[in-house]
Amino acid sequence: MAAKKLRRAGLSQELCERLSRHQITTCQDFLCLSFLELMKVTGQSYYDVQKLLCKVSRACAPKMQTAYEMKLRKSVSPSSAFLSTTLHSLDKVLHGGVPCGSLTEITGPPGCGKTQFCIMTSVLATLPVSMGGLDGAVIYIDTESAFSAERLIEIAGNRFPTYFDSEEKLLCMTRSIHLYQELTCGSVLKRIMSLEEEIISKKVKLVIIDSIASVVRKEFDTKLQGNLIARSNFLARGASVLKYLAEEFSMPVILTNQITTSLSNGLAIQADRVSPADDLSLSEGASGSGKRESGCVTAALGNTWSHSVNTRLILQYHDLLTRQLLVAKSPVAPFSAFFYTIEKSGLVLQDNQPTPGNGRARSRQVQQHWEWRVCMSGQLGPHHLTRLYSTSATLHPPGCLPEDLSSPCFNNELQSLL
Repeated sequence: MAAKKLRRAGLSQELCERLSRHQITTCQDFLCLSFLELMKVTGQSYYDVQKLLCKVSRACAPKMQTAYEMKLRKSVSPSSAFLSTTLHSLDKVLHGGVPCGSLTEITGPPGCGKTQFCIMTSVLATLPVSMGGLDGAVIYIDTESAFSAERLIEIAGNRFPTYFDSEEKLLCMTRSIHLYQELTCGSVLKRIMSLEEEIISKKVKLVIIDSIASVVRKEFDTKLQGNLIARSNFLARGASVLKYLAEEFSMPVILTNQITTSLSNGLAIQADRVSPADDLSLSEGASGSGKRESGCVTAALGNTWSHSVNTRLILQYHDLLTRQLLVAKSPVAPFSAFFYTIEKSGLVLQDNQPTPGNGRARSRQVQQHWEWRVCMSGQLGPHHLTRLYSTSATLHPPGCLPEDLSSPCFNNELQSLL
C-alpha cells in the first residue's frame, strides 16, 4: 500500500507536481520525511502538514473488511474474481481459474511450457467477459527474450477460430498486449514501480513477468557475501508492489520461476538447466511423498519469495510427449495433478491420463534418475555423463532397466570413468 501514488491519495494536482520535483511520488516517499522536511518541500505550515500526513496515512492504510463483504463482492461479480485458463478441470479445482488480486507462480524446468502458458493467458485476458476473459490489456515483462508474437497469433487463431476470424480482431488483440524487455534487476524493479500509471491509463487487467528468476540468478551470486541480503531485499520490494497492484486493481499477476536443487545438508545448487531428469524429484518434493536421497528439486529464489506467492503451479515432464501440471500451493484448492500436451492452440489437458511406470516412459525415468544421482556426486564431467548415458541405454534395453545403481555392467562402466 505504501507504493500507492500520491495523486491517488487525494492530494491536489499542484501539490503532487511540486512534490514530484523533489522525487516524492509515492505515499512511502512522503511518509518517510520528517515534519521539517515536509514543511520545506510543501511550503505549508506545521498544522497543514499534520493534516496531509493523516490524509496520506489513511489513503495507504489497508481498509478493514469482513469476510462477508469479501464473499459478497466476489458473488456479485464472479467473473472479476478469476481469469479462466480454459483448461476446464484445472479451472474447476481452482474454483474458476487464475485468481485475481493475488500472485500466481508458474515454475518448472526449461521447455515444459511456462512461456506457452503465459502467452496463452495473455490471449485469454483480452477476450470479452462473456467468453471468460477480462476484456482488458496485458503488460508482459519479458526478461529472457522468449516472447513470440507469431506464437501469440497462432494460439489465438487455433484456440478461438470463431472469434478471431478476421485480421482486424487479431490486430486488436495484439495491440492490447504491451511487451517490455527488461534484462536487469534494476530495470525490472523500475518497470514494476511504474506499473500503476500504465495500469490506469491502458486499462490493464493482467500483468505477467517471465521470468523473475532469470534476472535475479544472473545478478545475485548467493555465494558472495552480502548478495543474499541484497537479493532478498529486491524480491521483497518487488513482491510487495506486485501484491499491492494485484489487490488494488483486482487483477491476476502471473510470474514464472525456475527450479533449484535443495540438498540434504541445506545447500542449494542451480538446476534450472537440467530438464526431465529433475522432474522425478520435483514431483516428489511437491507431494511430500518422495525419498530425499541426494537432493530435492524445488522452486527457486528461497523461502522469502516462496511465501510471497499465493498460488503455485508446477509444470514438469512426464514422457516425451506428455507433461504434468501440479497445483502445489493454493488457498482454495487441494494438491492436484493434470496431464497436458502443447499443441498449436497452447496447453491442452488430456482426458485419458497416462499411467506412469510402463515401457519406454519408465525406462527413460530410471535412466535419467541414474544420470541425476551421478550428477549429484560431482565426480563426473558432462563428457563422462554423455558416455555413461549412452552406455546404460545399450546395456539395458527399454523396460529392463534396474531400479538402482547395482547393475554389474553399469558399475563397471562407472568405475572405468572414475
